[in-house]
Amino acid sequence: MYKAVAAIVLVASALPAWAQMTPEGLWRNIDDKTGEAKAEIRIRDTGAGGLLGVLEKRLSKDAKPDDVCKECTDDRKDKPVLGLEIIRGAKKADGKDVWEGGKILDPENGRNYTLRLTPIEGGKKLEVRGSIGPFGRTQTWIRIQ
Repeated sequence: MYKAVAAIVLVASALPAWAQMTPEGLWRNIDDKTGEAKAEIRIRDTGAGGLLGVLEKRLSKDAKPDDVCKECTDDRKDKPVLGLEIIRGAKKADGKDVWEGGKILDPENGRNYTLRLTPIEGGKKLEVRGSIGPFGRTQTWIRIQ
């Protein structure tokens, strides 16, 4: 009896840590050049196995509530930056805690980059890598509880 209870408690206490090793959740994006917080992005599963990330809150000092994605060239052109889908289609790689194969949009320049998401530090942070060919950059986002 005690072993069964102990096993249930052990599994239940491990679930929150396991559940955090995913990009799903609310993240604060930090500019890799200035170190300033720029935005909050909510990442969720689309139900079809891919991820979708929406810009929920802008934190930049120069952000205006009515800004639109003027530089976008797809269906997001001239759409409000607030609420914009900036992550599309990343899927979990087999046997790894890495999500890849999707795209991430930089609303400042309208470019779509190949995306790789890697939860680190027990899921407290997220390495977000955007690249075009061999060139790219990585930002570290912070999970918001």
